[in-house]
Amino acid sequence: MPRSTVQPEQMQIIDQNILDARIEGINLTSDTLQDEMGHSIVLFVFLRHFGCLFSKEMVLDVRNMVENNPFSPKPLFFFQGSVKDGKAFFEKYWPQARAIADLDQHFYKAFSVKSGGIKQMFGPEVWKCGLRAAAKGLIIGRPIGDPFTLTSIQLAQRNLILWQYHSVHAGDLPNLSKIENFPQFASTVYSVPR
Repeated sequence: MPRSTVQPEQMQIIDQNILDARIEGINLTSDTLQDEMGHSIVLFVFLRHFGCLFSKEMVLDVRNMVENNPFSPKPLFFFQGSVKDGKAFFEKYWPQARAIADLDQHFYKAFSVKSGGIKQMFGPEVWKCGLRAAAKGLIIGRPIGDPFTLTSIQLAQRNLILWQYHSVHAGDLPNLSKIENFPQFASTVYSVPR
């Protein structure tokens, strides 16, 4: 697996106030972000909005990764809707997923999830990615959340962000095969893919 070493000075510390923040959502076992994370490596997945076919594709891709590789990092989704919205969405795409409702984007802002403009939402690359998602049988629905939010995934453990990926346009999704074995290779010096 191609890897690159992340030096400690490149890692980011998660603010303790964020870790102590109260959470609600679906399939959660704890009341705070830190307790929900536990001590293992967690894959934070910040979804765009629930009508977005790329959000649907991201959930299905993560589900496929987890179901096919027991060593993959355990995902924790964030979404910009109510708990009721989350239940309706995940019931269709992955009923067992853990997901945090973040209607006011408290966590999105804390983890520097980006927003895009017109080009990032409707540029030629987005249309090509739309064909990719449509080929999987996915369709656009009613937006629930900010439609200009871009996807972000981040590998975290305890109070550290070990690695992160921020989409450059609406259809830009990460290649999960590059991170699915990350926990298996992690040690005191973390090795992560580029």
